[in-house]
Amino acid sequence: MDMYQNILVVIDPTTDEQKALKRAIELASKITSARPEQQVNIIAFFSIFDFSYEMTTILSSGERDTMRQMVINEKQLWIDDIISATNSQINISSKVVWHNRPFEAIIEQVLEHNYDLVIKGTHQHDKFKSVVFTPTDWHILRKCPCPVLLVKDHEWPEQGTVLAAVNVGSDEAEHLSLNNTITKQAKNIAQLINANVHLVNSYPGTPVNIAIEIPEFDASEYNSAMKSHHNEAMNKHANSFNIALTNTHVEEGLPETVIEQAALKIDAELVILGTVGRTGISAALIGNTAEHVIDQLNCDVLALKPDGYVSPLAD
Repeated sequence: MDMYQNILVVIDPTTDEQKALKRAIELASKITSARPEQQVNIIAFFSIFDFSYEMTTILSSGERDTMRQMVINEKQLWIDDIISATNSQINISSKVVWHNRPFEAIIEQVLEHNYDLVIKGTHQHDKFKSVVFTPTDWHILRKCPCPVLLVKDHEWPEQGTVLAAVNVGSDEAEHLSLNNTITKQAKNIAQLINANVHLVNSYPGTPVNIAIEIPEFDASEYNSAMKSHHNEAMNKHANSFNIALTNTHVEEGLPETVIEQAALKIDAELVILGTVGRTGISAALIGNTAEHVIDQLNCDVLALKPDGYVSPLAD
């Protein structure tokens, strides 16, 4: 688990119950227990901004700087109290910055300090009992170059299940590489938390327009061939990672539906998937599969980027 030596935890200002920090400590403790020689560092990070300090004309720029620093110091003390209350043996430090865009502040820290993992808690809508994702969550998922773990209210029990969502039907090098990365991460984490690894893959049904436009098109044969192709590809992928075929799930349907159903079926504690980090107009029009999936899940989600991904904030 050398990939998780430096972890950035995003502190939630709305609560003293910091589930992201709790998950980070749990993960770090398991890493150091498995590898006593490996030190894991956690940074409890918070960005703060108050527009009123920027707009006032009464204060000089020096006075504004002083007031900003007072606010930062106050938050720093609050976070340090939270860290002290954890009684953790893990090396945890805090950092507070003044920034008007939290997601940019987070990603800038990752780019500057090469963090291996960002952990952030999600919010639950009390009325609908569903998870509400903020714009900050989506920006981090799309633009953060390192893995992002979104933590929900779900424990990681012994002998639990880690679900790796792969795209085995594609021959594209980027997808094949990402499949391998996702599965390796799943196996590493499962070994660390003493869990079982399952793989899930979805495949599309018959395109309706083809069935309508080409009367002689055999939808049944098409579906059978598609299912066979994905099953064979899944078996090959699972075998290459010594994962039991009984722990694989290949179903027809949209990825968000298939992955959610599989996660519910096996009561997954963690779902690991890839996100291409699409931004701009294409993201608005097409959306990211990962985002549709994450919206549906009631467990922790680890989102990984493909090899060679460069954050748009790295320019």
